[in-house]
Amino acid sequence: MRPHVVIVPGWRDSGPDHWQTRWQRHLPSATRVRQDDWENPVRAQWVQALSAHIEALDAPVVIAAHSLGCITVAHLPAHVHDRIAAALLVAPADIERPNAPAVLSAFGPIPLERLPFRTTLVASTNDPYCTLERATTLAEHWGSRVVVAHGAGHINADSGHGEWSEGLRLLSTLRRAAQWPVGGYAKPFAPLLISNEA
Repeated sequence: MRPHVVIVPGWRDSGPDHWQTRWQRHLPSATRVRQDDWENPVRAQWVQALSAHIEALDAPVVIAAHSLGCITVAHLPAHVHDRIAAALLVAPADIERPNAPAVLSAFGPIPLERLPFRTTLVASTNDPYCTLERATTLAEHWGSRVVVAHGAGHINADSGHGEWSEGLRLLSTLRRAAQWPVGGYAKPFAPLLISNEA
C-alpha cells in the first residue's frame, strides 16, 4: 500500500507560499494536520491532534514536518509509531535554546529516544532557530539520516523555499524506502550535503 503523506506544520502554521502548503496542493493523497491554536501551542493538544490524524488514516504514513512540527513528531506516543513508515524532519526548532519564545517552552524537554521508523533530518548551516550542531545531535539521538543544506535559513518561504524541489526528492526517496519491511536505519549515514535550492 502506498504511504499517505501527512504534513505537520510548525508554530504559527505554514503560509500560502511555504513548501508545505504547496506540497499539500500538489501531492496526491496528502493531508495536513490542523491545530486549534497556532499562536499559543499546547504540547498535549498538538500531539493529540497529530496522533488522531494518523490513526484516522487507512494507510501507512510518511510525515513531512517542519520546525515545531518536528518536535511534535518526537513527542508522539508509542502506540502511534507502528502507523508511521517514515518521516522527513525539516529544520527542527530548538525550543531549548536560550532565546526561544517562552510560549514554546512546554514542548521541552525534547525527547532524545531513537525513533522506530525511518527519518531524514534536514538542517541548515545558518538556521536562526537551531544550530547545525544541535540539529545533528538531535539526529544522532533520533537515529536520523542527516541532510545539510548550506545557507538555507529556516527552510521556509522567508528563506526562498517555496516549491523546494530538493525536499520533494528527499520525500520521494523516503516514500520508496518506507515500503521496505525494515524500520529505521540499520546504521548511521554520513551527512549528505545539498544545495540551497528553493
